[in-house]
Amino acid sequence: MCGIVGYLGRREAYPLIMKGLKRLEYRGYDSAGIAVFQQNKLNVFKKKGKVADLEQAIGAKDLNAQAGIGHTRWATHGEPNDANAHPHLSGDKKLAIIHNGIIENYAALKKRLESKGHRFLSETDSEVLVHFIEDIRQETGETLEDAVRIALREVVGAYAIVLMSEDHPGRLIAARKGSPLVIGIGKDEYFLASDATPIVEYTKDVIYLNDLEIAVVTAGELRITAPDKTEKPLFIQKVELELEAIEKGGYPHFMLKEIFGQPKSIADSMRGRIHAGNESIQLGGLTGYFDRLADASRIIFIGCGTSWHAGLVAEYLFEELARVNVEVEYASEFRYRNPVIHPGDVVIAISQSGETADTLAAIELAKENGATILGVCNAVGSSIARATHAGAYLHAGPEIGVASTKAFTSQVTVLALMAIALGRRKGTLPDHTFRELLNGLQSLPGQIEQVLRNSDRIKEIGYIFTYARNFIYLGRGVHFPVALEGALKLKEISYIHAEGYPAAEMKHGPIALIDEDMPVIFIATRDSSYEKIVSNIQEVKARKGRVIAIVTEGDQLIKTLVDFTIEIPWTHEMISPLLSVVPLQLLSYYIAVMRGRNVDQPRNLAKSVTVE
Repeated sequence: MCGIVGYLGRREAYPLIMKGLKRLEYRGYDSAGIAVFQQNKLNVFKKKGKVADLEQAIGAKDLNAQAGIGHTRWATHGEPNDANAHPHLSGDKKLAIIHNGIIENYAALKKRLESKGHRFLSETDSEVLVHFIEDIRQETGETLEDAVRIALREVVGAYAIVLMSEDHPGRLIAARKGSPLVIGIGKDEYFLASDATPIVEYTKDVIYLNDLEIAVVTAGELRITAPDKTEKPLFIQKVELELEAIEKGGYPHFMLKEIFGQPKSIADSMRGRIHAGNESIQLGGLTGYFDRLADASRIIFIGCGTSWHAGLVAEYLFEELARVNVEVEYASEFRYRNPVIHPGDVVIAISQSGETADTLAAIELAKENGATILGVCNAVGSSIARATHAGAYLHAGPEIGVASTKAFTSQVTVLALMAIALGRRKGTLPDHTFRELLNGLQSLPGQIEQVLRNSDRIKEIGYIFTYARNFIYLGRGVHFPVALEGALKLKEISYIHAEGYPAAEMKHGPIALIDEDMPVIFIATRDSSYEKIVSNIQEVKARKGRVIAIVTEGDQLIKTLVDFTIEIPWTHEMISPLLSVVPLQLLSYYIAVMRGRNVDQPRNLAKSVTVE
């Protein structure tokens, strides 16, 4: 979702900001723009389309400046076009703003401002905000910083903003509520961004702005204040991100790099957490909270999209291994119900970015009702990491492709470690099963490498089914969430309609869709549901469906029944989703590429959904 870049310092701002916008393209966007101070005025350039289109529109213009702001927009209010692109100017053209988030009461503010003579050039809530700040300055004579503070008190919604002023060209003002904003600190220079990816090339020292704080940046100083104007100490953190991690490294797409990076990302998620010859698990971020987990009458997993699917896998893990009552909720639905939450409940929030708006709102609702909140996320210092009582980071490294792959498998890995450790503490997990699961987890990186070596075979199958307009994915037990995740991946990047179902539900409706043009993917590994899955396959083949089966290595029976098989090594049933999902990721990738899709930036999607 929308990207922010700002710079003030000794370097040329324009090339730095443009490079930063390209680093943020993974977030999803439909227009881009930049503002710099030149020749005693703010110069704004913005364009519908990609950052490359903006660059082409600017052409050879001299944008020599030491301060500037840039933005990639994902449309909320108003269609994607040049006028609705950011930055937006105030009525007197002396203020420029870039904004992530949604101003929910913008319509009332706009009506009020129009009655005072303000005229708007876009359909956006963001332009209303900069006009509102201008209006407050004109009416009260307050400084720009205080005008921003007053305006934001009346604003309802979420925002991360950066402003430039023609009257103060050597200053940037930033603020946030609900949308992330990070400030990088260099030598006599400052960088502002919606995440660390545009910053890491220049500095590892960052400050994560907290909700309702306002930052004033000048060439020699950074000052952060609370809503009551109290100055806040600067809490500088080190970014763990490495530059090579946010580049393609020879792969044609980030998504393929991330699929092939899963042996490492899963190993990194386990590193330092399994000890003493597989006799103990240590999750340092949860120290002091395992008693609450062990005593919980109920665990509620909340997440959106792929993170919700990871929660569904965790439901099987926690119920089977720790014998605890589990519920899995869409964060977006949980927050709009009146859910029954007790002080003894533990809510586990799952998010790759740590910035998902619905998940953050669900966390606040659960906290208000006295639940213990734990987080499982990838981004260090993210909003969810700070909003929860405790948690565990994935350590999967940055995920740039919009369609999540390595984050999903790392989420499931960390959740499996939590379930195994909890089962061990509660005494519900026999010693031999405990050791078998840990051995299985530690074998996974090598087993996934084995699956990846079969990518050419998966590519061939993908080519055969490039024609398809629909797919059905079927799995039983712990593989039902894998069916959902496989279908989601195909939808996201190839735009083929796909549905995931529990295989046992096929006869309750979906079987009506089966014919010779309907590809059906079964997760059919050798586990406790194997015989039933074989029966389901026979039912589909009897209706001339074309079947692709993910099977355990060496399976000869299913090979005689289906059109295509993709083999994966055997592992313990409870952690087998970490293997069975990988061929589905590859299959979706190859089908999408062969259909000419932009797999890293699929249409209409954003990497991190930071607005409702």
